Amino acid sequence: MSERPELEPTRAAVCRGSCCHWYLVLVALLGATAPVAAQDGTPLAAQAEPAPPPAAQPAARPQRTFPPFVIQSDSGDNLIQIGALLQLDGRFVLDDPMNNVVDTFAARRLRVPIQGRVAGAFDFYFNPDFANGAVNIRDAYFDTRFSSAFRVRLGKTKAPFGLERLHSAASLLFIERALPTTVAPDRDLGVHALGDLAGTVVSYDVAIGNGVVDGASADVDSNDGKDLIARIVVRPFVTRSGSSLAGLGLALAGSHGAQPVALNGFRSAAQQLFFAYASGTNPAQGSGHRTRYSPQGFFYAGPFGGYVEWVRSTGDVQRGPEGAVVRAEVDHTAWQVALSWVLTGERVTDRGVRPASSFDPIRHSGRGALQIAARYNELRVSQNAMDLGFAAPGSSRTAEAFAVGANWYVNPYIKWVINFERTVFDGDPHGPRAAENALLFRGQLAF
Repeated sequence: MSERPELEPTRAAVCRGSCCHWYLVLVALLGATAPVAAQDGTPLAAQAEPAPPPAAQPAARPQRTFPPFVIQSDSGDNLIQIGALLQLDGRFVLDDPMNNVVDTFAARRLRVPIQGRVAGAFDFYFNPDFANGAVNIRDAYFDTRFSSAFRVRLGKTKAPFGLERLHSAASLLFIERALPTTVAPDRDLGVHALGDLAGTVVSYDVAIGNGVVDGASADVDSNDGKDLIARIVVRPFVTRSGSSLAGLGLALAGSHGAQPVALNGFRSAAQQLFFAYASGTNPAQGSGHRTRYSPQGFFYAGPFGGYVEWVRSTGDVQRGPEGAVVRAEVDHTAWQVALSWVLTGERVTDRGVRPASSFDPIRHSGRGALQIAARYNELRVSQNAMDLGFAAPGSSRTAEAFAVGANWYVNPYIKWVINFERTVFDGDPHGPRAAENALLFRGQLAF
């Protein structure tokens, strides 16, 4: 799928030696010629452009670079690229009478992705995360590429389901993904068949995985059942050069499989847990099957970008001692609409914005790119989860959130983000769970 860019050999700025088969390449100079960071959870395309002739620079102010590192063979059939993603956040809630949220600075993501190619047709991706003082392997897989229309992927990666989940963490429009992502699966272990047809008019990804609970990832399976997950994307005008509708796409995703025993709760943008299933000696647990489906759409045209997704997850839940078990089907439904505009005029895609001129504080030149954004999102749990005692005490059944934000793309590697998001629970801003007014900001380095 085009959302997962192909890895291409780098052919510029190769340091050649007489005895070595591998070469160290410094690519992606800081500035307008540098590529935008590719999607998180997928290979970062090594698509460095040939370096232009160096422009005249003041002798005392040499050009600064922040290069990723590529090691490759002469043919490009074998290569390794090392990247980085650092997201350092501030998370504060205004007027929190119940102290539901801890105001904090946090290292949201500290990742060092390694990707590459072996023998021309076999791509791999390894993505460890060191945030919060722990090592978490987010992705670990390899592809066998038969053609652009057919690839086989084996390992741990994002399930082909949620639209915003499939957006790169480095290219997110907002600091936190919206509520539909908490209903969709995150990462799973399994095997995928995926590819692009008719260029990129149609893209597909069909997977068989272990199955994960809503909004979560897993490294091991908890039952013998498996999930069938599929997503198809249609871009009807993408091949029409110059068409104002070239950036239009429609997608449909679905999954079906066994419901895991342990069930996940739901969190707000400020990471407040507002809904959880009953735990303890008499927990609410998954039972039977779970089905998800999601229609999605997106449109990008010049400085405008927007997308919409709707997700529904339906699964059997049970609670009670043997002989007195209560079982029912519980629905989780969520949706969002997000819109953005680049005030400085640059083109936007689902991979973010590439500034026309990078901001240089030393030379007092350039401005970067400035983008504003707004979204509405909500989540609703079916009423029977509350009526049958499946929910933990104090849980809120609904959350409705509105967010506004600004993104400053300082250069292709540095981004500053500020968001304000107001979330109302159960439709009552003054109820048992007060409305959450979250102020979030982020400094990001990604290459």
